[in-house]
Amino acid sequence: MNRFTAVFERDDEWYIGYCPEVPGANGQGRTLDECRANLIAAVRLILDERRADGLRGIPEDAQLESISVS
Repeated sequence: MNRFTAVFERDDEWYIGYCPEVPGANGQGRTLDECRANLIAAVRLILDERRADGLRGIPEDAQLESISVS
């Protein structure tokens, strides 16, 4: 499991959240819980897209394996 920093700010009736380690990942919500859930979804979406992008064009005979980073 990777861990990321979540920054939350209050803007009138809204919470705004972003993740400094994942540029473009942000969320908002009327409650902190809603904002957090939207931010998590945004981080997931961006990382999945980047992973798919990174795997495009890898030669068929390349050896792939998973590694864990803590």
